[in-house]
Amino acid sequence: MKITLIPGDGIGPEITESARNIVDALDIGIEWEVVAAGEAVFNKQGTLIPDDVYESIEKNKIVLKGPIMTPIGKGFRSVNVALRKKYDLYANIRPVKSLGTIPSLTKDLDLILFRENTEDLYAGVEKQISDDEAHSIKIITRSASERIVREAFEYAKANDRQSVTVVTKANIMKLTDGLFLDVARGVAEEYPSIEFKEILVDNMAMQLVINPKQFDVIVTENLYGDILSDLMAGLVGGLGLVPGVNIGEDISIFEAVHGSAPDIAGKGLANPTAILLGVCQMLDHIEQKDASNRIRNALDTVLSDSNNFTKDLGGEMTTKGFTDAVIKAL
Repeated sequence: MKITLIPGDGIGPEITESARNIVDALDIGIEWEVVAAGEAVFNKQGTLIPDDVYESIEKNKIVLKGPIMTPIGKGFRSVNVALRKKYDLYANIRPVKSLGTIPSLTKDLDLILFRENTEDLYAGVEKQISDDEAHSIKIITRSASERIVREAFEYAKANDRQSVTVVTKANIMKLTDGLFLDVARGVAEEYPSIEFKEILVDNMAMQLVINPKQFDVIVTENLYGDILSDLMAGLVGGLGLVPGVNIGEDISIFEAVHGSAPDIAGKGLANPTAILLGVCQMLDHIEQKDASNRIRNALDTVLSDSNNFTKDLGGEMTTKGFTDAVIKAL
């Protein structure tokens, strides 16, 4: 099976090389088609995403992507947003799970967040009213809301999860968030064996810190999902330990959710755990569950020894050393 590989910017080439070496060590018949997108390509060609990237994605359907730099407040729009819009990648799914003996706020945590990926304030519908005023339009539709909520319930049903919690701010945004909540209530009625919970986003942020184990599957809108998923990552040790996938009808892009970390690029210090967990999501998706479980078990073994911790975890292990340890643990 051929998979599109986009190394990305900063530490992206280093961590995707680690992922590639570990998957190759499994010898499960995966071939890589490597294509370039991001800042380096933009500087050379004046485009973030060359045509050969689109062609590869549309041919292979499955993508492993390294982090890509996005300027803050100026310059080009996010590559991630562009790909999500072009391919209608409506579901962003982020599992947050404790690993090994990594120091963290919460032990033995196992949550998964479903974030609607195509609308809300992140649709980017903005208008400059004057030099002193700008508007951003929040868009919520019934069809997109139902699609993501159903995805969460179907996952809960298939994986014997006990509850689904919907997160909104429907007490204030009664039309937009009210619509999302109303849709979630309707879908929940179709799954009577799964407990359905409702919570406001500000309370959710507090409850995730106080008692995150009261939750199981979480589903929410685009902006709230972006913020809460980072908060959840902090509970298990940081963004370097959390993967994500953007799923559409026939195309799926798997990735680490952290940034490109240009300050440590090329120094062999990057932690590849997040991209490796993204690989696990990818292998589950293509029905290679034995292979994904081998990587997860290897990561748990390696991260149970503090001698294997990379710099972000307070250790001195290099990217290559970590990769070699995971391959050995396989």
